[in-house]
Amino acid sequence: MIDPEQTVIHIIDDDAAMRTALSRLLKSAGFEARVYASAGDFLVSARDNRPGCILLDLELGGPSGLELQQALLRDSRALPIVFMSAYSDVPRTVKAMKAGAVDFLLKPFERQALFDAIGAALNACTLQASVQHPASVQLADREQVVLRGIAAGLRNKQIAAELGLSERTIKSCRADLMRKVGATSLAELLRRTESMVSLPA
Repeated sequence: MIDPEQTVIHIIDDDAAMRTALSRLLKSAGFEARVYASAGDFLVSARDNRPGCILLDLELGGPSGLELQQALLRDSRALPIVFMSAYSDVPRTVKAMKAGAVDFLLKPFERQALFDAIGAALNACTLQASVQHPASVQLADREQVVLRGIAAGLRNKQIAAELGLSERTIKSCRADLMRKVGATSLAELLRRTESMVSLPA
């Protein structure tokens, strides 16, 4: 994991008490924390190019957390997101995770759950920073075939049957693909490899 002293954690929550509590907790653990009361406040703030992550409340006043996530998806340098919510909302949780969220914490959450989620997000940030730009990554023939199968919505078992390989081999190839392009989710893998291989429409 990245050294806490070299990172910045962005807290976006319209609850002032929650912002204060999270900021104090993170600072006590050695992190720098920056707080924002809305998606707009975050978007107009000066950009910080240090590694880190975003703790993002789902139910923000104005643009929602999901809307901010969608806006940030267009930025290749966007930081990993950990969502927070006081309500259990399965459809929106699934939508957030499919769009690449690292974790989803239900308030009130335990201190350890928070730091575990931040650790996963910072690891994702490290991976993203260390990989080559996807356009410069070279895929082996098998990886291109597997990638086309993934883009077509095929399951590992179906891709394995088509290639005459074991499902385990396909899983390994898929993991290698995600590691090679620095993707932490299926959606991110497909976004990052759009220009790398001729995918089915």
